[in-house]
Amino acid sequence: MMYPVLTLFPLKSITESFATAIHGLKVGHLTDRVIQRSKRMILDTLGAGFLGTTMEVFHIASQYSKIYSSNISSTVWGRPDIRLPPTYAAFVNGVAIHSMDFDDTRHPATHPSGAVLPVLTALAEALPRSPKFSGLDLLLAFNVGIEVQGRLLHFAKEANDIPKRFHPPSVVGTLGSAAAASKFLGLSSTKCREALAIAVSHAGAPMANAATHSKPLHIGNAAKHGIEVAFLAMLGLQGNKQVLDLEAGFGAFYANYSPKVLPSLASYSWLLDQQDVAFKRFPAHLSTHWVADAAASVRKHLVAERALLPIDYIKRIVLRIPNVQYVNRPFPVSEHEARHSFQYVACAMLLDGGITVPSFHECQINRPQVRELLSKVELEYPPDNLPSFNTLYCEISVTLKDGATFTDHSDTFYGHWRKPLSQEDLEEKFRANASKMLSWDTVESLIKIVENLEDLEDCSVLTTLLKGPSPPEVASNSPENALTNIRTAA
Repeated sequence: MMYPVLTLFPLKSITESFATAIHGLKVGHLTDRVIQRSKRMILDTLGAGFLGTTMEVFHIASQYSKIYSSNISSTVWGRPDIRLPPTYAAFVNGVAIHSMDFDDTRHPATHPSGAVLPVLTALAEALPRSPKFSGLDLLLAFNVGIEVQGRLLHFAKEANDIPKRFHPPSVVGTLGSAAAASKFLGLSSTKCREALAIAVSHAGAPMANAATHSKPLHIGNAAKHGIEVAFLAMLGLQGNKQVLDLEAGFGAFYANYSPKVLPSLASYSWLLDQQDVAFKRFPAHLSTHWVADAAASVRKHLVAERALLPIDYIKRIVLRIPNVQYVNRPFPVSEHEARHSFQYVACAMLLDGGITVPSFHECQINRPQVRELLSKVELEYPPDNLPSFNTLYCEISVTLKDGATFTDHSDTFYGHWRKPLSQEDLEEKFRANASKMLSWDTVESLIKIVENLEDLEDCSVLTTLLKGPSPPEVASNSPENALTNIRTAA
């Protein structure tokens, strides 16, 4: 009797499935929803980057980066006086994006866009190509970088919580950056796999550096390393071919690591199609936005329109929040600490009725009224309030000296993926941020270009505008002073 011969094909490894997706995903795989959501992410990230060039950490990073030179160079956003090798342009632009903690956030927790977009603008400008990189090329590579981060975060339950040990953009952001660079450069599937392996050796940064100058370096380094590893892979450098499959590989970063093979290209579905990201209305850690929302609501019980908060009559303020220790800063002394302080954001909202970029200037942090309010704040950690951006809530109770107590609650703030910013408000945020460095005409041109990015034939149109004003030109705000128009409530 003759038996049929079975040909056994080896199962594809997790790492190989990622490499296949990075190499094989095409523009045709992008859905309308993914394109629209990613364009909003790109616009918001550009705005955070332009505003971030005003920060001290940006100036330190850019001064350092000037010691490097190359025969090819890329733009530092909003700074026509600075050109750097592509790796260092991506680095300083990444630092600028996260310098004020104003960039987007997703669940499981990370800041996805800042590690990816600077890579693509730097490469699009620096590398000659015929035909030119198009807006669709940029959108595809951007979404590949975002997708890789999201897929990796879904491989461990630990990633669902606000991080305790390391900052996720320094880990998944580095691999997402490498994936985006590899896609943009047209690497083969084999080279994409090597780039991922090399990227794992560049990944990681501890949460101990939250609320310091060093935290923005996590985003900058992720962007820089992504370009580096893609070029190293192109030149033949190799790493472990199963780096995403192994506990001793990418699994070293997460407990209970359980990776899965990605969907086939024939039936691929994007995570961004299933869940949007959060956009911030003020520059601070995302968890503080629930606090601001609840504080704004309780303030209405305490203050008549345009009246001052009766600080002397307040006995205590109780915040019921998740236990996130690096955002527990009772008396912040710097703007970086204030951006990571439940207590400060609650007091600033109660006192001022709104939170804007200047709310984190040291002169605002150190006001006597603020310090007095801070001394009255207590934290409670309800057992059902888990440290997850998808489920956490904030409840605030303000008790007066006469015994009256006012309580309000927030489980979803305006800007969260369950309650997304309108396009109008997202553009208004961009205008406020970008107009600090760009002329009003350039700001409006960028909004239109990003809005129609899928129709852009040549990315040099975008990268030229990112340079900012020529040296004689002075950046101006709009006549309406857009900064004052950022909405702090729905």
